[in-house]
Amino acid sequence: MSFLDRLGREWLFFDGGTGTILQENGLKAGELPEIWNLTHPEDIIALHQGYFEAGSDVVVTNTFGANALKYPDNLREIVEAAIAHAKEARRRAGREDAYVALDLGPTGKLLQPMGDLPFEKAVELFGEVVRIGASAGVDLVMIETMSDSYEAKAAVLAAKENCDLPVCITMIFDDKGKLLTGGTVDSTVALLEGLRVDALGVNCGLGPEQMVPIIRRLTEVCSLPIIVNPNAGLPRSEGGRTVFDVDADKFAALMAQIAEMGVHVLGGCCGTTPAHIRQMIAACADKPFQPPVRKHRAVVSSFSQAVEIGGRTVIIGERINPTGKSKFKAALREDNIEYILSEGLAQEDSGAHILDVNVGLPEIDEPVMMERVVTRLQSVLALPLQIDTSNMAAMERGMRLYNGKPMVNSVSGKRESMEAVFPLVRKYGGVVVGLALDEDGIPETAEGRVAIAKRIYETAAQYGIPREDIVIDGLAMTISSDSRSALVTLETLRRIRDELHGSTILGVSNISFGLPQREIINANFFTMALQNGLSCAIINPNAEAMMRAYRAFLALSAQDEQCAGFIAAYGNQPPAAMTQSAGQDSAMTLAECIERGLRERATEATAAALRETEPLALVNSELIPALDRVGKGFEAGTLFLPQLLMSAEAAKAAFEVVKDAMRGVPQEQKGKIILATVKGDIHDIGKNIVKVLLENYGYQVLDLGKDVAPEVIVDTAIEQQVRLVGLSALMTTTVVSMEDTIRLLREKKPDTKVVVGGAVLTKDYAESIGADRYARDAMATVHYADEVFA
Repeated sequence: MSFLDRLGREWLFFDGGTGTILQENGLKAGELPEIWNLTHPEDIIALHQGYFEAGSDVVVTNTFGANALKYPDNLREIVEAAIAHAKEARRRAGREDAYVALDLGPTGKLLQPMGDLPFEKAVELFGEVVRIGASAGVDLVMIETMSDSYEAKAAVLAAKENCDLPVCITMIFDDKGKLLTGGTVDSTVALLEGLRVDALGVNCGLGPEQMVPIIRRLTEVCSLPIIVNPNAGLPRSEGGRTVFDVDADKFAALMAQIAEMGVHVLGGCCGTTPAHIRQMIAACADKPFQPPVRKHRAVVSSFSQAVEIGGRTVIIGERINPTGKSKFKAALREDNIEYILSEGLAQEDSGAHILDVNVGLPEIDEPVMMERVVTRLQSVLALPLQIDTSNMAAMERGMRLYNGKPMVNSVSGKRESMEAVFPLVRKYGGVVVGLALDEDGIPETAEGRVAIAKRIYETAAQYGIPREDIVIDGLAMTISSDSRSALVTLETLRRIRDELHGSTILGVSNISFGLPQREIINANFFTMALQNGLSCAIINPNAEAMMRAYRAFLALSAQDEQCAGFIAAYGNQPPAAMTQSAGQDSAMTLAECIERGLRERATEATAAALRETEPLALVNSELIPALDRVGKGFEAGTLFLPQLLMSAEAAKAAFEVVKDAMRGVPQEQKGKIILATVKGDIHDIGKNIVKVLLENYGYQVLDLGKDVAPEVIVDTAIEQQVRLVGLSALMTTTVVSMEDTIRLLREKKPDTKVVVGGAVLTKDYAESIGADRYARDAMATVHYADEVFA
């Protein structure tokens, strides 16, 4: 039977750790595990054979770090050897019923705009490995240990575009249920289900006990088979060896409890051995199996937020659209992205849940502009986006580069439209707006519009797009030309809700076109539409009359418990203040520009402020406090990594203006700090994030790069008289190099402090290898540096 024939229908079991076992077999600190495919073939075969004989149904190849960045000259040789070894192990174990999975791990780099790796380059890197693996005969692709949803999307697209094999993926969440870049279980599941992976789940970083809250949420929101591959507990160091605190017996008992939670595929990660897997299978194989259950949730997501459609009405901000907006048209023509970002931020502040993005003008390159606006918007705000265009090239570009599961506006009942849009939704995922019109135009009756909605549902199903991912636009037509048009629209909303059990959307303000005092009509029609089941409202959230109508309706319909939202919005606001919201033209202070990550505006605001304020006073009164507020928001979980980095970039731009104003004036730096990713590890995401923040807080950073030998770090510390060294590692196999570096520093420069961080580390582990401080995130490193150099 094929893997897909069994997936979700019976228990399937993965293998366990690779790097930790290779270390036991002699893999040296900093030595690359994938090289052993060429230099130690029998060890690799024995490793896989042990798991096959333990009962694993799926064994992953020793290719976790195999990509052209790491192996530019011999990638094919390494990957083909890895697959050959796994197949040979399967043959020796007599397990022809089992499967060989091509293992894809992260590149170790942050993707643009946060980092320097272009999205399409990441797709190309993963795609090359997938093509080699598919031609060598693997049974499926296993993407694992992904801490960034954007890189996960690149890997999934690479797999889908370069082979027709099943694709599974597991992400690495922290103990707060967040990805490194801020993603939640809900937002990640929405993205991956939209991309139509075959199974998804969690691995690494945590042991079985620590994963339980994440697994519980997965079972609540995920409709696909769920994979759980924990570490053997948390790591610690004993005698220079990395060991884990959960033995095979305890692991099996914990996994038996997890098996009862409604998951479908079980295995292990760092620290687990064939003994762990064997006993886990014995404890779980006879448990009742619960097949996946479709949750029928319509979710639009960004990299960090998920908005579910079908409960409380969702507000979609309409201001990023050139229709009737001369300033916005000018911004598009002049490539004024900052103006567009400010429109988005103003709508976020006013209470929008999703932002509509329409950048179509005849005289601009719409696909290029869509790419720029979507990626820049996602770098400064966390709201999901609605990609709004009739240009199919722009739609695909926006959907491809979007970090999450977007809303897509729109498809109509015209066959040509459905044949163009539905394949894109099928490939990239999305909640698509279905316009209740077809080749004959807009029906004058609700009956005609409902009939088109049914046809859209039926055609979408042929593409594998479920009904919940279709939101029907009942079409608000102005009452200035047809006095009954509002009644037809309202009846359409009601029938879609009551007869088809579907979701609806309206561009609310269309109802008043051509009339004076349009806001009066808009606000009252909005309330009527809400009463008739409107699921999503495209409105101007900066218009206070619209938001008053919305918040009042929620309170009156018992959707705002104890009127908490209404009181929060208006409890401290006198009646005279309840007028038009501030909107995009209000001036931002320098601190606000930094907090919002607006680099160009920060530069302009700094130059303006320096005309009245001394440079150092400006730094102390605006720049540093703004960075501190952003840092506190990041630590509290209200801001996420992309926003943190964009704020840091804005602050950096402001500092450059300040430095220009202080040329010739001695400038004090807090101190020198060495940063390095340790020997054998090419993953420099964490290090680069820390570097940006330290530099913004006034430290001189000596960045030694990645795969840095202990001797180089120590020699640099001695030569430069450095008082603090920051070390980073992602992989269990490279933490030993971290310990070696610390030991050498203690011998040759004992006055230097060491702060460490990385996905595989814990506070206890950091202490056990002699580090002075464990930093769970970038801001923790800044705080420790402030202590050291106080």
